Amino acid sequence: MTNQFQMGAGLGLKPGHFQEALDCAAEGLWFEVHPENYMVDGGPRLAWLEAIGSRHPLSLHGVSLSLAADCPPDTSHLKRLKALADRIQPALISEHLAWSTWRGQYHPDLLPFPRTGEALRRIVSNIQYTQEVVGRRIAIENPTHYLHLEGHEYSELDFLRELCSRTGCGLLLDVNNVHISAKNLGFDAAAYLDAFPAKAIMEIHLAGHSEDPGDSTLLIDTHDAPIAEEVWSLYQRLIARVGRLPTLIERDDQIPDFDVLLSERERAQALLTLAHKRPLAEAV
Repeated sequence: MTNQFQMGAGLGLKPGHFQEALDCAAEGLWFEVHPENYMVDGGPRLAWLEAIGSRHPLSLHGVSLSLAADCPPDTSHLKRLKALADRIQPALISEHLAWSTWRGQYHPDLLPFPRTGEALRRIVSNIQYTQEVVGRRIAIENPTHYLHLEGHEYSELDFLRELCSRTGCGLLLDVNNVHISAKNLGFDAAAYLDAFPAKAIMEIHLAGHSEDPGDSTLLIDTHDAPIAEEVWSLYQRLIARVGRLPTLIERDDQIPDFDVLLSERERAQALLTLAHKRPLAEAV
């Protein structure tokens, strides 16, 4: 398995970019996919994924385990995820801190929940079960927030720390999610990043966002635009503290040509190289 600390900046793998991705020889380049698109026994896309995996490290970023639901993750889904992981040997596996299923029905959103003791116990159990079946440590992504929820008993950072402490999981820190949530809920994004449990971070995400068409003060995590300068600034602040960690450029809509994405990726790679050469602030 690839050492994650040898990975630099990566890109989300898109079907239209398969050949360019396969041929690209950029240092530190890796690719991330949603495993749900590849959990099959064969076919051309899986063959392409295996081919790219022979040239570049891969990461699986799940969107449907529904870890915050009031029931365990679907066992058949986990077994198919394990089969895919065993087949392609990803360097990283990650999931969202959200729920998306209710009584067997799947919803097309990553939905929020109150951070209560009950929710913590449930999610801890679901993460433990996932890691047991898949046989790998997973990283949990900090969510994007659009409105205040009532009933929280933990701060988000304390909740994430408890998840790591009780399950041994890692964290995926999405800087764009922090920026959006800070703007929407009115907290300090830089202070959040400064307090984030750095030693648990396995992966970083960067992405673009958009203003809500009906309310320009509300930011939406659309992944359909270049990374905003505010997000780049937060990212520089973060890696000055935590150092070089695998960093993904996410783009899931309005997909540009591969060379456009590669130029964004090269900006992240240059920042990672600088961070690697500088002395680090103390990471906690």
